[in-house]
Amino acid sequence: MRTLNDYFLTTKVTDISTAGSTFVAVPDGGKVVKILTSIKNAITTADAAITFEIGGTAITGGAITVTQSGSAAGDIDSSVPTAANRVEEGEAIEIISDGGSSTACETVVTFIIRR
Repeated sequence: MRTLNDYFLTTKVTDISTAGSTFVAVPDGGKVVKILTSIKNAITTADAAITFEIGGTAITGGAITVTQSGSAAGDIDSSVPTAANRVEEGEAIEIISDGGSSTACETVVTFIIRR
């Protein structure tokens, strides 16, 4: 259940099938309590592993695997971070894709941050 203290930070990763990082600036501090991804199309060959870091430290329990088998546009995956999930105003959250899958796939990532 969402509270009035939650806000949503959404960004786009151009292609989760290419290894690399995307950064999103944080406008207000808090704890990342949930992370959601939504893919634009199916991926192939292998799963795509997506991890998240704040200040170079991995968000514990934040990793998401986008499964290639049966994947389709609009598929949603999520994680519930358990530690190392505090972010301060003006910091950035890094989204890291391992590039394990094939087929270019734009992905929207939403962070739910609780103040």
